[in-house]
Amino acid sequence: MKGAHFLLAISLLALASSFAYASDPSPLQDFCVAINDTKDGVFVNGKFCKDPKLAKAEDFFFSGLNIPRNTSNPVGSTVTPVNVAQILGLNTLGISLARLDFAPDGGLNPPHTHPRATEILVVVEGTLYVGFVTSNPDNRLITKVLYPGDVFVFPIGLIHFQFNVGKTNAVAFAAFGSQNPGVITIANAVFGANPPINPDVLVKAFQLDKNVVKNLQSKFWWANN
Repeated sequence: MKGAHFLLAISLLALASSFAYASDPSPLQDFCVAINDTKDGVFVNGKFCKDPKLAKAEDFFFSGLNIPRNTSNPVGSTVTPVNVAQILGLNTLGISLARLDFAPDGGLNPPHTHPRATEILVVVEGTLYVGFVTSNPDNRLITKVLYPGDVFVFPIGLIHFQFNVGKTNAVAFAAFGSQNPGVITIANAVFGANPPINPDVLVKAFQLDKNVVKNLQSKFWWANN
């Protein structure tokens, strides 16, 4: 009987541990404003923290998300991040934000993933076709056309995109469950890797002609330089 209780306790501890690693740990202080000067800082979750007594309003402030961004680039979109790099006071708080601007008739935030965060998106202007793809083996595409006021969620780590299907500019705001969600743009990572991935690998992976692969690598090199 004691053995059964022991096994039950071990099982519960293992389950609790799995939940504990499912999200960022709770902070042990009100905030931990990130600093680059390591002289008097304490290293917490990838950043050094300044003395809380020296914190000021500017550590928790960012201005300018009301300003439209330039979308005259090859994909017709611009993402303005507001993460721990822009607001140092976000350090250890587990959230961040971004503004997304899309050019009319096809502005695209290309297929990408956020390795450290779920994303929740709200459209404030225009019409967006959005979606994500589930993991192997199903690879099921889940999509929706969004209008102003609509909200959509992209689960952590899954490939997703946003595409302007309207005739006017589109604007959306996204929130993330991480102070630094990270982003991996699929085409840039595969065809714009630095140094380049051996074309033979991509030829077999995508079942493409080698000349096509080399052409794609030359086109996507701009993204990482």
